[in-house]
Amino acid sequence: MSIKVMIIDGQVEFRSLLMHHVTTHWPDAIISAYDPIEAGHLPEEFSGAGNDIILLGDKQGRRDPLATLKQFVTTPGFPAIVYFGNRGRAAATKIGADAFMDRRKIHHDKLVVVMDDLLRARHRVASTHSLFVGDIKTGINPLIKGYRFLNRLAVSDHSAVYLAEKESAGIKVVLKVFRQVPDFSDGVGAFDRFLQEYEIIAELEHPNIVQIYDLGVSDDHAHIAMEYLPGGNLKQKIESGILESDAVDYTRQIAGALADLHSVGILHRDLKPGNIMLREDDSIALIDFGLAKRMPVDREITGRGQIIGTPYYMSPEQGRGRDVDERSDVYSLGVIFYEMLTGEKPYRGKNAMAIIFKHSEAPLPVLPPRLSQYQAVINKLLAKKPEDRVQNAAEMFDWL
Repeated sequence: MSIKVMIIDGQVEFRSLLMHHVTTHWPDAIISAYDPIEAGHLPEEFSGAGNDIILLGDKQGRRDPLATLKQFVTTPGFPAIVYFGNRGRAAATKIGADAFMDRRKIHHDKLVVVMDDLLRARHRVASTHSLFVGDIKTGINPLIKGYRFLNRLAVSDHSAVYLAEKESAGIKVVLKVFRQVPDFSDGVGAFDRFLQEYEIIAELEHPNIVQIYDLGVSDDHAHIAMEYLPGGNLKQKIESGILESDAVDYTRQIAGALADLHSVGILHRDLKPGNIMLREDDSIALIDFGLAKRMPVDREITGRGQIIGTPYYMSPEQGRGRDVDERSDVYSLGVIFYEMLTGEKPYRGKNAMAIIFKHSEAPLPVLPPRLSQYQAVINKLLAKKPEDRVQNAAEMFDWL
């Protein structure tokens, strides 16, 4: 059974952002969005029935948002409420919000953990807050048979990445370790879906897709052992500058990998330079195939807009919370191609919502004159409507 979430806020971009956060972690979530400014305030008899969690924003038009919160909290049997505001934490908590988050600085991992704890509390499942991936302060590592841990590369509240040695082969590998917890989104379970998806990818054996050596569960961890890629990621490469010819070559390699992923029904959904790695021979390898939702987030915007990285590379339809297909990945690749050519992202904004808006509404980016030969392909990759784009990754070879 899928979790049911209702988002109530008067700002469409904010509703779309929350929807993206939720569906990135719970892809089968059933989400309803309500605009109290356009549709009017919900009546006193609204009970929230049928929902597991209410995500309540403070954009409620002329009505005091805390009055709306109080109305919900005092309704018997009302679902858990996560309240999003620019201020008012103490007041919201006093009224009875189950959690408060600053709407200007939504941290993906924190939101997921908060919602997961509320879901498990509602289902009366014992909750543990132990760091399943090893204690951050002591540096204790999880025990996974057959692997010797060398170094921890990254860690978050519910996942970690390690450099390790596969003892039987004597080779360095990257171990991605994920929290194994009860999942209420459906009967299969999030980690079963996670393992199933990676099993499909492991069978592809494409030169531009990272090689998967092992998948499994040990104690309370799900883990993947994959190829160690010492060449860094494409983000770092872009920062140091990329030759025009290399940008075209990298784009062709990425397109080939996407075509193979799409052929088995997998959408990447989070294609960005940080998820594209380089080998020592300068060849490209994609990682995190639509599962980056379970990995540590990027923090490329600071201050008022802390986002999960994706909005810079998000298609207009994804930003609006609509259904996506392979053409959404094509759009993301178009953004990356533009950034490789110019060293700049095509759309910037002071926060995630501003970027999402520009993807949908701003004019197509224009390349400098020295790169004008690629303007036509940029126009086809970054078309606002999916039907106006290159229709699949394989078609990109005709344009490059």
